Amino acid sequence: MYRYILTLFAAILLGVSFSSAQVPTTTLIKIVKAEDARRYDEVLEGLIKSPDLAVRDRAALAAGRIGDDRAIPALVELLETEAAIKTAAMAAFAIGEIESVKGADAILKALNDPATPNEVRARAVEAAGKIAAANAKDPKAKELGKAIISTLESEYAKAAKFDRETVLLGLTALLRVRPEGADVTAAHFLTNPDARVRSDAGNTMTRIKAKNANPTLRKMLASDTDPIARANAARALGAADDKEAVDVLIKAATTDTDSRVRVSTIRSLAALKDPKSAEPLLKRGDELLAAYSEVKKPNFIPTEQNEFIEIAVALGRILANTDNERADKLLLDFGRLDKGQSPDVYLARVRIGPKRGEAGSPKLTDWRQYSTMAQIVGEFADIEPKSEVGKQMKTEAPGIIRPLAKAFAEADPATEGKRMMAGPDALQAFARFKTEDLGAIARLALQNKDVQMRATAAGILADLPSSNENADALRFALDRALKIDKQENDAQLAIMDALVKLAGRESISEVSKAIYAPDYLVRKKALELLQQFPGWSDTPVLGTAKEKMMTVQPYDPKTGTKLGQVLNTDADYRRAVMRKNGSVKAVLTTEKGTFTIVFNPEEAPLTVDNFIKLARSGYFNGLEVHRVVPNFVMQDGDPRGDGNGGPGWSIRCEINMLPYDRGAVGMALSGKDTGGSQWFVTHSPQPHLDGGYTVFGHVNETDMKVVDSIVRGDKIISVKIVGR
Repeated sequence: MYRYILTLFAAILLGVSFSSAQVPTTTLIKIVKAEDARRYDEVLEGLIKSPDLAVRDRAALAAGRIGDDRAIPALVELLETEAAIKTAAMAAFAIGEIESVKGADAILKALNDPATPNEVRARAVEAAGKIAAANAKDPKAKELGKAIISTLESEYAKAAKFDRETVLLGLTALLRVRPEGADVTAAHFLTNPDARVRSDAGNTMTRIKAKNANPTLRKMLASDTDPIARANAARALGAADDKEAVDVLIKAATTDTDSRVRVSTIRSLAALKDPKSAEPLLKRGDELLAAYSEVKKPNFIPTEQNEFIEIAVALGRILANTDNERADKLLLDFGRLDKGQSPDVYLARVRIGPKRGEAGSPKLTDWRQYSTMAQIVGEFADIEPKSEVGKQMKTEAPGIIRPLAKAFAEADPATEGKRMMAGPDALQAFARFKTEDLGAIARLALQNKDVQMRATAAGILADLPSSNENADALRFALDRALKIDKQENDAQLAIMDALVKLAGRESISEVSKAIYAPDYLVRKKALELLQQFPGWSDTPVLGTAKEKMMTVQPYDPKTGTKLGQVLNTDADYRRAVMRKNGSVKAVLTTEKGTFTIVFNPEEAPLTVDNFIKLARSGYFNGLEVHRVVPNFVMQDGDPRGDGNGGPGWSIRCEINMLPYDRGAVGMALSGKDTGGSQWFVTHSPQPHLDGGYTVFGHVNETDMKVVDSIVRGDKIISVKIVGR
């Protein structure tokens, strides 16, 4: 405690502001280079121990981002001896990012010490959640869980004097670890005077499926003044399967003034499946469809679509197998406007009661229509229709989807064009029927030139019984993928997973070849898979290449790929680190209006630089928004449009302490360090994303009205960068 007091005294006496201290540019470039290469060495360790406070702080963050547990001793020393509270908190944050149980004792010590400052305690409880979640089977996980509970209970006992950040980060730690008693502790904060605390408590109750505070949650939904608190209360009631909440949920779903609350309550009604909720949802659906139908602009997708789709999904669950004519007509009328673009609505109609398609239905021309049709047919694998027509359609379904799946398995992407993007959905739909020839068609797809078809085929084979035929096909496919895949690594990663699952130790020699891949992510996956086998490290080839596997190597044009390599030059690093927060923005013009992203380059310099490069090249212009989940995110940046596309390279994560509040802009990932061009904006706070995805910008509340109005299929017309 004395070290913090002395530092504060020195700051007052000398007029020093630690927050305004700058890391020398040359040093900062050195640190960012280490992050980019995922390289922890004696140089970075020396910087963690630098006499310059700002350097220590920034180097500690870098160590956490790199994730090498060799940094734990230096970070623990910083946590336990650093006088500057901000930097000690950074050390705790970094230990949490590494997620190694080696850091558990230091985090426990910080949490158990009553002299630990609030800012450090907050980051320590956050770290406890990350370490325990990553090491759930380790005995330390239970200790960390108890410490999280104890920390939150201590804050609750302080009443109005509680520390807000400690509570918020502690509630997120609870949902990650789910220790015994988490439901009781989380429920304490549902009546907190701070709306954000109430909201996060509701989010935690949802994710741990707590059932001990339903009356309080019902009251929150009915009368809380904060819309996010109401929305999260609704979610928690659905997760708790609270049958007594149906009436209050129906009222909120149909009358609440905030769309985020309405969609959350609609989802909970879907979970509860109470038949009496069908009528009010049908009525609301009629209202939304009427508004949707009145729009006369060509190719303009009304905002009402988001909520209508949620209602359709709910009706599909509530009215399953009822052949409800009113619901069927509602969804059919929507389909005439939508023309096969929104599969969730058509799947809901099949669940309610399958019927033959209308005469004169539009011819399939767009890949999304093929995808929707495939998903509709695949749904028959899991439903048990009551009508004779439905039963006949179920019998016919495998024969309908088989030729389509086989055609896509054999198709040449060069001639199929964008229609090929429906191939994975067709293959997955056929796989749901588990026919005897599934393996043969999956093996055929494993030879396709399309990366996503091969990745899908590998996943299907992984779920089939092990056979020499399937294992041999995967061996051949892996060798081929390592040679030909230069723009995407999905097939390489999926095939390795499948091969190890089917062939076990007999896959070692083939998977070991991946350690020569130029792509860091492929090498890392190979290492993770091989570690399952005792004695794997005795393999000579692994022993010599292990160090290279652990770091990202400089880009080599001879490899013919930019995946998983360090692409930045010294000029790139210098330009990126010289930018200041707010000095550069992106103005995005959409079909619904214009909104601005204000970047945070000081927290995520390379992520911001990557976005700016792509924007200035025109990369984002004209792209469709491929994903919208109301009250969660709007996501864009995929040139394919199906969620699988990217620029042909990957960038490293730059995890930071910026929270995922409403309007936060983050990088979409399929795993650590897999970012490229896909980004998202959050509609509401998403604390479970904190410390897992890079926040690199923010949209202000005024412009969020535009983001809120965007639906799947809207286009980003242009992106203009303002600033340097």
